[in-house]
Parts: sequence; structure tokens; C-alpha cells
Amino acid sequence: MIKSFAAAFFRIYDRKITSGEITFSQTGMKKEDFTKLCTDQSYVLPRTEIERLCNAMKLTSEEAQTLLQWAED
Repeated sequence: MIKSFAAAFFRIYDRKITSGEITFSQTGMKKEDFTKLCTDQSYVLPRTEIERLCNAMKLTSEEAQTLLQWAED
């Protein structure tokens, strides 16, 4: 099991960046949020931002669910 939102996010993000599917700018993510994910393993983006990222990164429903399970309602 993945232990944090950051770990789940970076597992997907790194694969998509490496394959050339996306670029950082295509995600539309704020640099401050990216930095928080890099430095604070307990940080979780707001649900609306996670949903937006799922669309921007063209995630499968399984990948999206992996990230959304960390969102607080």
C-alpha cells in the first residue's frame, strides 16, 4: 500500500513525465504545491485540485482513484 498522497502522486507523475506524456506546465500545478509535496509527506492537495490534476494529467480511472482516495471530503 502507498503510504502518502505524495508517494502516490509522484509514482504516477514520474512515469508520465519520463514517458513524455505530460510536462510540468501541462499539469497547471502551482509551484508552491509541488514544493510542499516534495518536502511534506503529510501534505494532501484539496479534492478540487486533485480532480483537476486527474483531468490535466489524463489519468485512467484507476490512477485517479488512487489519488482521490487521499482527498478529504
